Amino acid sequence: MASNFYFPEGGLPGQSELLTGRAVFTEAYAVIPKGTMTDIVTSALPHWDGTRAWVLARPLSGFAETFSQYLMEVLPGGGSEQPEVDAGAEAVLFISDGEGQLTLDGAAHALRSGSFVYLPAGTDWALRASGETALRFHWIRKRFQPVEGLGAPDPIVTHEDAVTPSAMPDTDGRWTTTRFIDPADLRYDMHVNIVNFEPGAVIPFAETHVMEHGLYVLEGKAVYRLNQDWVEVEAGDFMWLRAFCPQACYAGGPGRFRYLLYKDVNRHMPLSLP
Repeated sequence: MASNFYFPEGGLPGQSELLTGRAVFTEAYAVIPKGTMTDIVTSALPHWDGTRAWVLARPLSGFAETFSQYLMEVLPGGGSEQPEVDAGAEAVLFISDGEGQLTLDGAAHALRSGSFVYLPAGTDWALRASGETALRFHWIRKRFQPVEGLGAPDPIVTHEDAVTPSAMPDTDGRWTTTRFIDPADLRYDMHVNIVNFEPGAVIPFAETHVMEHGLYVLEGKAVYRLNQDWVEVEAGDFMWLRAFCPQACYAGGPGRFRYLLYKDVNRHMPLSLP
């Protein structure tokens, strides 16, 4: 089924527009709406050329604890031969738009909208925008937590078309999850999935659990329960959910509601504060 992944265009609101927006930042959750992603809040990164980034999340007191998430826009021919400066960082790339060439341990891989890449910590990789339009993608980074007796995770290069979504129980297929990483493989300490809702589908209870979430709306709109609040969200919005923040949603239609979901998994809980 065709996808239309939202990505910000930048720009700046006019001087005559109202300042009122939907941005929310609390101790339990944050909502960063698409309208905040203008030209004046982009970042430049070392060793990347022809590139700008919107930083959606970073480890920070009272904010994301386990991950960072960027929206990356790379002009044709741009990219990096030294993209990652932290040898302990693992990563996921998810392509929203455009074409790219990933060089991974010397092998070339063509990327397009819907491509998914998992890069273990210490991986030798490079990326270039190879098409006639900008390459736009999500870059999610986490410090890898090795476990004695478990081997290092393998790199993954795949596409959403190659992954059959798994239906959630008792939902008649109206709520599904596209899982790019095998949930039973404990070598991986992070998952990045696409969660899919047909119009009118719901998360029918307030999920309250140990996993931290980064949640970027790829398509559609919904009303999301975040802690004690109901918040309207739409394609292009980003949500951060602290561990144990209650969460649920109603998909509003008329089309599908889909989001890219980060979560930390498969590790013991630290017994002291960071």
